[in-house]
Amino acid sequence: MGSEDAFTIREATHDDYDGVRAIAAETWGGDDYLTDVYHDWLDGENKHTLVATVDGEVAGIAQVVLLSDHEAWCQGLRTAPEHRGNGISEAITYNLFDWARNQGAVVSRAMVYSWNQAGLGQSRATGYDPVTEFRWVRPDPEEGSVPSTISYDPDGAWSYWTTSDARETLSGLSLSMNESWAAQELTPALLRRAAEETRVLTLTDNEGTHGFTYRSRTFERETDNGETEQVAEYGVAAWDDIETAQTLLRAIKADGAASGADSTRVLIPETAQYVSDGAVLRANIGDEPDFVMAADLTANYRDN
Repeated sequence: MGSEDAFTIREATHDDYDGVRAIAAETWGGDDYLTDVYHDWLDGENKHTLVATVDGEVAGIAQVVLLSDHEAWCQGLRTAPEHRGNGISEAITYNLFDWARNQGAVVSRAMVYSWNQAGLGQSRATGYDPVTEFRWVRPDPEEGSVPSTISYDPDGAWSYWTTSDARETLSGLSLSMNESWAAQELTPALLRRAAEETRVLTLTDNEGTHGFTYRSRTFERETDNGETEQVAEYGVAAWDDIETAQTLLRAIKADGAASGADSTRVLIPETAQYVSDGAVLRANIGDEPDFVMAADLTANYRDN
């Protein structure tokens, strides 16, 4: 793909694994997911993975994935410590932007932990702007009946979403059903797909609809003690007040248990109401929020 100063940007290959592993070993104390997913990253369509090399050695990596016909998601941006500050992350990012724009994407988003100052600074420096923040709650699965006010109506969920404070706070975003840790625009089509493939939980009574959620996926992960657990993930949860929050979380607990999950995680807006509702209901709130950033691919981002 060509050289930029002292490094070269090219498409990643399976043979780059050892170089990627060396970078991962120096990221977050070695607790980096890249080594677990790297080979899977290179298979399949609608994604593009690049590495930067210096003297033939891998010095940086990142990937972009198409989430829809106009939305891209960038992830896994890493630079080896000895090569930081030399423009590698910017060069990889802009090449990924170029590829995504050529596929028809008009926006690229990324997720950054709120505590990751370096990641936040790098995102802003490469043309990303802050979009929203969210937090996880993790109500424990609990066998039981779904409350009688819960239906499985994707259209009712969509109607609620269109006027909800949650939609405004989250800039219309929720979790992808195709890509882990990725946010995209919530649409009627996504909710209908969830109703067919996983589950939509819509809270409705005689006075109307008061909240909803959908199960975005279930997956396995390794726990801190080395065991494997099944996780039910919910792409967003929105509700009116503490009473409706309680009902919706009961439904999530029951649905999680019915899906065979050992634990759940649910995306909620990072607002005082949602977070404090989760606290009152003892929903196992995450310690810190995560940030979503977005870059306008219709702009001349290389001039940023």
